[in-house]
Amino acid sequence: MSLNTGLDRTLSSQPHPASAFAAERLASVEGVLNYFKPSAEKPRTYTYNPPPPGEPMSTVVPEPHTVSIRDARPVLGQVSLDREGFELIRFDTTATDFDDDDAVKAVYYPEVERAMKAATGADRIFIFDHTIRRQIPGAKDDRIGPRQPVPRVHVDHTVASGPQRVRDFLPEEADELLRGRLQIINLWRPLRGPVRNFPLAVCDAGTVRFDELVAADHIYRHRVGETYQVLYNPAHCWFYVPEMQTGEALLLKCFDSRTDGTARFVPHSAFIDPTTPAGAPPRESIEVRTLVFHRE
Repeated sequence: MSLNTGLDRTLSSQPHPASAFAAERLASVEGVLNYFKPSAEKPRTYTYNPPPPGEPMSTVVPEPHTVSIRDARPVLGQVSLDREGFELIRFDTTATDFDDDDAVKAVYYPEVERAMKAATGADRIFIFDHTIRRQIPGAKDDRIGPRQPVPRVHVDHTVASGPQRVRDFLPEEADELLRGRLQIINLWRPLRGPVRNFPLAVCDAGTVRFDELVAADHIYRHRVGETYQVLYNPAHCWFYVPEMQTGEALLLKCFDSRTDGTARFVPHSAFIDPTTPAGAPPRESIEVRTLVFHRE
């Protein structure tokens, strides 16, 4: 069985381009990232606990690799969503209660929508969900306690599941909206800073081959989504933003309908920063997932 179930193979032979920056000149830390260990079957993960009888929570087996993760701050003025697939923006909020979903939707969502329109020039932004993560050292994300940082290299959507999100949330408008350009972009922001524990690493999308993305089922109680696991290649160029503050937000592109060389899928992962000082507070963050529409 092919590892890349559901992939468009027409892009799989593209070589790795060099990163747009002289990455070796940037300061870096050595971090362990958990890539996907190849398997014969399509990987699957249940999003609820307990899973069906006899099923593991996940069949994804990690393959850890130590990689250099560069300090992106010196080049943040040069990276872009369309080339590397990520950007850092200034983001201030008036929201104060992140434990109340209704309050987050009423106050935070409109702020995110305005920021996303300004950053992308989109005609329309539709926010479809958010996740709060509060790190508990040593805890796994078992869907029972607080959501934990994800120490696994992945992409949130695939060529199939990206457009499906539009059909799920905007079924009556989907055909018309999908005639234009669709992006799915996450806005990731600390709830307290600076972030020193379990920061987020992002990979320059231009250094990832399409055939290194492995479609995996993400199984909910009433639907099956699809994400990408990622195969290791030493050519991948990784970055992070040290000491992120609450007035900063990282934009991550998880899908783009364009196929003209624009960044489409950005692998990312939480990681243990070996320079984290003793006693650093656990990470707390919020990620908001948005459908970004452009008329073309």
